[in-house]
Amino acid sequence: MHTSMHIAQKILEKGRNLSIVDMTPMKLLKLVYISHGWMLGLYDRPLVSEDVEAWQYGPVIPELYREIKSYKDQPVDSLNPRSNASLDADENNIIDQVLSKYGQFSGFKLSNITHAKGTPWHTVWHQCQYDVIPNPLIRD
Repeated sequence: MHTSMHIAQKILEKGRNLSIVDMTPMKLLKLVYISHGWMLGLYDRPLVSEDVEAWQYGPVIPELYREIKSYKDQPVDSLNPRSNASLDADENNIIDQVLSKYGQFSGFKLSNITHAKGTPWHTVWHQCQYDVIPNPLIRD
């Protein structure tokens, strides 16, 4: 398990190698969340150590949001994840797959995907708003 900042930095690095340069805070938050969900779903283990919360505009990892919100709608150029831990093969594979499938989408398109009826965010937001989205719900 890694901090969301560490995963976000890896997504930025891998995205640059794929010429994905439009990593706005919204897009980066969604890609970290989707990567976490894929890790839970495919390997039954979390990718990020922090909780994901249901906020009005979607699933958010508060710690990551606070670090990147100053970019507003501009691309995030770099982060200081305070960790240099290596990702294992499965973690790298998940990020590669998520970038391959979702990297070309805008933050708004990713937001539409994560807000769809029946998604973990939708379920939690419409039940109790501003609450943690449990990993088992994200996994399923």
